Amino acid sequence: MITPDIIAPDKVLPEHRQAIFRLLDAFNDERTGFPDPVTPLALLLKEPGRDAIIGGLWGVSYWNWLFVDLLIVPAAYRGQGLGTALLKGAEDKARERGCIGVWLLSFSFQAPRFYERHGYHSFGKIEDYPPGHDCTYLFKRLDLE
Repeated sequence: MITPDIIAPDKVLPEHRQAIFRLLDAFNDERTGFPDPVTPLALLLKEPGRDAIIGGLWGVSYWNWLFVDLLIVPAAYRGQGLGTALLKGAEDKARERGCIGVWLLSFSFQAPRFYERHGYHSFGKIEDYPPGHDCTYLFKRLDLE
């Protein structure tokens, strides 16, 4: 058997991730017997009459769970319920897709308490990531509401 080379390219390209993802996805589908496409979700914040995206939520659903990867509300618009509207909108889309829950991570300098106020529960924490802060993993079951 030939031993493959390990290469660290000077320039990392999106195609590199896509190739690795396709291989892992095929492996996962075979092992779980649960092929499920990774389906993106985007909810965008835009000022009326403007094209620029000023905030929003990005996530992906797979295996009947939604992973919220990104959520940002600009400082000037915080406290108006937009974060709650984005999160609830994502939960509604997750339900429409048949998801049983939502999971995400939030750093201590971001908004872990915001998610806890919306029914999310911590299931793990990395301390000093980044140094002096923590990274908290949270989830919420939608099928138990």
